[in-house]
Amino acid sequence: MGLASSKAKQAQILMLGLDSAGKSTLLYKMKFNDVFLTFPTVGFNVEMIETGENLALTVWDVGGQHKMRTAWSNYLENADCLVYIVDSTDRQRLDESKKELELILKNDRVKNVPLIVLANKQDLPGALDAEEITRRFNMKKHCHDRNWYVQPCCALTGDGVSEALQKLTSFAKSYVKSKQEAFKIFRPD
Repeated sequence: MGLASSKAKQAQILMLGLDSAGKSTLLYKMKFNDVFLTFPTVGFNVEMIETGENLALTVWDVGGQHKMRTAWSNYLENADCLVYIVDSTDRQRLDESKKELELILKNDRVKNVPLIVLANKQDLPGALDAEEITRRFNMKKHCHDRNWYVQPCCALTGDGVSEALQKLTSFAKSYVKSKQEAFKIFRPD
């Protein structure tokens, strides 16, 4: 009994964000509902998360160091949902994070792909809330062509993580279904 024998649909999820935003910690919190000691990701981590909604998420957590960001575009093809992690307390790099997200969203390979922004580290003093991240990242302007959502969360305590996973599952399921329907239109039985 595993994914190979199940009839669960597959969705490719791309998790991006600057280094130290909490991508790997969030990934393992989503998968295991536990906190693990993580180190800066060199390359990527890949985990399969079964959602219980007849959908298996293959989550690609790609390193966020400056030299890795130049390779992000190599991972965009076939993404069914984007998850972008923001360190809500790192005001010095907020503009840098915003610019990186804008670059991703301009790439034609992710046109119309849903986006979830996780405003991480909400447990720390001075963390910007979801409304402020939405405003500062100008989400309405940059995401007018896709489903999007900003979720406040804390990878360490788990606050907001289950809500993020539910929204991610919903967006991915809807996007995979729309791709399948479009494929049927172009390739009738």
